[in-house]
Amino acid sequence: MKRLFLSSLAIAALLVASCSSDDDAPTTPTTPGPTLDGTIASQDDDDLIVTDLKGDVTGDITLAASEAWILTGELAVKDGATLTIEAGTTIKAAAGGTGVFIVVEQGGKIMADGTAAAPIKITSNAGNPRPGDWGGLLINGKAPISGGGTSTTEVLPLQYGGTEATDNSGVLDYVIVEYTGARINGEKEFNGITLYGVGSGTQISNVAALFGDDDAIEFFGGTVSVTNALMVNARDDMFDWTQGWTGNGSNWYGLRTADFTAISEDPRGIEGDGNLDGNSPGDAGQSNPTIDGITIINSGIIEMADMIKIRRGSGATITNAYIALNNEDASASDLVDLRDGRGCAIAGLSLTGTANPANGLDIMDIKNRTLADCGDATEATVTITSGTTPSVDTAIFAWTGFTF
Repeated sequence: MKRLFLSSLAIAALLVASCSSDDDAPTTPTTPGPTLDGTIASQDDDDLIVTDLKGDVTGDITLAASEAWILTGELAVKDGATLTIEAGTTIKAAAGGTGVFIVVEQGGKIMADGTAAAPIKITSNAGNPRPGDWGGLLINGKAPISGGGTSTTEVLPLQYGGTEATDNSGVLDYVIVEYTGARINGEKEFNGITLYGVGSGTQISNVAALFGDDDAIEFFGGTVSVTNALMVNARDDMFDWTQGWTGNGSNWYGLRTADFTAISEDPRGIEGDGNLDGNSPGDAGQSNPTIDGITIINSGIIEMADMIKIRRGSGATITNAYIALNNEDASASDLVDLRDGRGCAIAGLSLTGTANPANGLDIMDIKNRTLADCGDATEATVTITSGTTPSVDTAIFAWTGFTF
């Protein structure tokens, strides 16, 4: 009689075969999911999500024009990090109000270097976009502010200001922001582009802020200059500065279109303050910018409070201004006003330009030119003559696609 010896491996194989059947599903290896921590440290970080763009940028990140980016929350560029946005990129912001915005913190940089043929656009993702759908674009620098030291931004617990007049926060060139201005409350709201203590090393040119629910562009101190700026249908001010801005501007164009009907308390073409909210009239280093070429036109039916209001310790040297009401139903309370209850412009202010007397605009309406009530008997130099030709050519904004 023969004895049959089976190896242990053979026995194991038989047992497995006897316990299996053709109905058993094959085993699929488990793949670990992405690790999300709210920080974007590198280009291949799991948190860099095209359809869910948000988080703290702590490394050097590029947003490619080939992707359809959706901004869904706060995108914060931290100290030492750089956010590069390729020419031709479109970022659509979810209509999330005050929780959706892009901010560059002190020491961070944004390199949004578009071209006329391929501008960068940051707009609303809503099917029916409206002003205030999202916050806006904020840049915080280390340049001086009135009174010295640092301060905290109006809408976020972030610091700005310092002693570095030539601070460099990057580049904005051929950039459009739309449907910004989400409101926190009646006193705090986002703007289209907000520049907090931004230094002169930052390059800003060819920018447009369209259809915002508060100011189109606002400067809180700093030394940055802005060239070729188009501001359309801002619910509040077109151009706003405060807290010691001393940079330059050229080729600025502010417009309210004929179909603009949003109401706000005191909308202005320019609102210029020397110190923050007029609360620190004794501050050193108050606002005193130089602007060459600015056109302000109201074609809407909602009255503007002032076409130009400069007050509260601010100076300015403005040349080649043009002011007009381009609609028989358009109006403005004042052409130029140089004071309010918290203070006057400084006597060194100089403003020259033209105004179109059509549709009832009073080109002689210069209020508070003599600043005696503010302790200065000297008159500011304001020379407005009659004219019908805008001082800024709309052709330089053809890249925006906006139809004038």
